[in-house]
Amino acid sequence: ALLDWFYKNHRILPFRTDPSPYHVWLSEIMLQQTRVSAALPYYERFLAALPDIPALAACEEEKLHKLWEGLGYYSRVRNLQKAARIVCEQYGGQLPADYDALRALPGIGDYTAGAILPGSGDYTAGAVASISFGIPVPAVDGNVLRVFSRLYNDPAAVTEPAVKKAFTARVMEHQPPDAPGDYNQALMELGALVCVPNGAPLCEKCPLAHLCAARAAGTALELPRKAAPKPRRLQPVTLALLESPAGFLLQQRPQKGLLAGLWQPVLWEGEALAAGEVLARLQAMGGPCPPAGHGAGYRHRRAGSAARCKAHLQPHRVAYERHPAACARPRCSGRLRLGQPGSFAGGVYPARCV
Repeated sequence: ALLDWFYKNHRILPFRTDPSPYHVWLSEIMLQQTRVSAALPYYERFLAALPDIPALAACEEEKLHKLWEGLGYYSRVRNLQKAARIVCEQYGGQLPADYDALRALPGIGDYTAGAILPGSGDYTAGAVASISFGIPVPAVDGNVLRVFSRLYNDPAAVTEPAVKKAFTARVMEHQPPDAPGDYNQALMELGALVCVPNGAPLCEKCPLAHLCAARAAGTALELPRKAAPKPRRLQPVTLALLESPAGFLLQQRPQKGLLAGLWQPVLWEGEALAAGEVLARLQAMGGPCPPAGHGAGYRHRRAGSAARCKAHLQPHRVAYERHPAACARPRCSGRLRLGQPGSFAGGVYPARCV
């Protein structure tokens, strides 16, 4: 019943029309934390620029980041390229038709993928292995966990590793060995279109409604359950926005950590600095030294606190101060540059930045 429903009702998507390993891999990485409708333009643009794994492996870093700009979680695309280079070196530029070999690639199945988005690693390897190579392995994402939580009326927290392992075993109990990719996609599609995450599930359209224990018990809206999220860590942030006819002064973030390597206005995390302290810092770092009496605008933004999570800094209780200043061209390291409004010198910037 599930596969029949899928064949009649599935969405027509480019990575289903052409489920080559590279296409499925790229789509699954993009669709982590991103809706299908939002990801499709990026997917098509990315493939037009980098049509195969060797092209991805050879791509210049800033161009690669520019193609990804707007999707967030830039570690995904950095790991995508790391994996592509390994595939070129070890497998002749083609993804291996081996589940364990896929899991060993950066960002696909190892700890790195799970660290970026917990639980995403084995799923991505399973999706590529089952859809592109027909290997009978699971591909359990949030949609599948929701379907099985309701199907079995199971109140266990699906965010717990032991619970996900148990659900994965249930998924495999029903997987037809001759159609593992279609089965995995059918479960994902059922969760995306019918057993939806927000609002009431569309039980009258569900091919598994007669088997659903949560529907029978009237508990579908309560499931799945998740562990309580960890509280966000608050920290002060100070930002300096310096502008001159030559452009805005931008600073490159460190190559490791939050939003690694991206460009932003000059920013100090963990400190709420007064205007005088900001001017002293700018002078010390060898950048524009704003003297008094000049007409160009220097704006100092001091955030009382900011909520820091994995993907972004979210401003909270922000105050502004204005001071007269002049913004000269930076006289310091390559981590500073000037960018014109609207272009910002071709750099890549966080989608959400304080």
